[in-house]
Amino acid sequence: MKTQVKKLDATKREISIEVSGDIVKNKFEEAFGKITQEAKVKGFRQGHAPRDIVEKNFSSQAHQLVVEELIPDTYNEAIKQEGLDVVEMPSITEVKLERDSLSFKATVEINPEIVLGKYNGLKLHYKKAEVLPDEIKRHIDSLKEARKAAELDDKFARGLGYPDLLELQKAVERQILLQKESQERQKAENDIIQGLLKDMDFKLPQSMVNRQLQDLLRQAKLDLALKGVPKEKIDEQEKAFLEKLEPQAREQVKIYLVLAAIAKKENIPLDDHMPSKVMELLLREADWQ
Repeated sequence: MKTQVKKLDATKREISIEVSGDIVKNKFEEAFGKITQEAKVKGFRQGHAPRDIVEKNFSSQAHQLVVEELIPDTYNEAIKQEGLDVVEMPSITEVKLERDSLSFKATVEINPEIVLGKYNGLKLHYKKAEVLPDEIKRHIDSLKEARKAAELDDKFARGLGYPDLLELQKAVERQILLQKESQERQKAENDIIQGLLKDMDFKLPQSMVNRQLQDLLRQAKLDLALKGVPKEKIDEQEKAFLEKLEPQAREQVKIYLVLAAIAKKENIPLDDHMPSKVMELLLREADWQ
């Protein structure tokens, strides 16, 4: 197999692929063998038509079978041979198939080359989460207002499933503390992201941006539908949604690619859990101040 890669831009490559000899010949043999077994030719029992008649009458079908089987195999071998980190299905053009040769071009998008800066020991400001008595009181007062209770006492606490008012207060304190700790973690994660992306500029694969944009669009439409907005009204806003959501989609793709680059360097599998695993690593190794 011969391959030649042409750089179209930072994330696009055109691969010229050519394969010849026994690989193609054997595929034709397999194709005609399969067709012979299945073809119905007048005057012959199924599976017993002479080979020359099968080749004469079913040449186009054999070509189609060879193309369908050989192109994916040779394409996958080519990107492996060239070490291309492809992010989208290829666009196949200029297919030429003879009985002993196949050539075609595959245009693909690849992950951009990302030069990572320092990502270990990023400086993060730590603020210990604390719950003030007034916060507990305000929260319990809101519970009281919602239930039109007359007194804040043990009876009121038992109505909420707690043995007494003290236990209710402790539960509310834990809840507020967890919320604050979650907010602090989210802030730390945002600070890490901003630190990673600072001064980083690289071209994003448009196919990845488009996929993310469509995901955001579907979620936005679903949110409106759940609020009772009619479908025709939602569809009218699609263009505006796309314009509004594209910067967010681009930002999310950029973040993913940077986290993926760190994951590769740290030998973290690129699965659905990759972003959270990388973030755990960065938080654990951060310079907390």
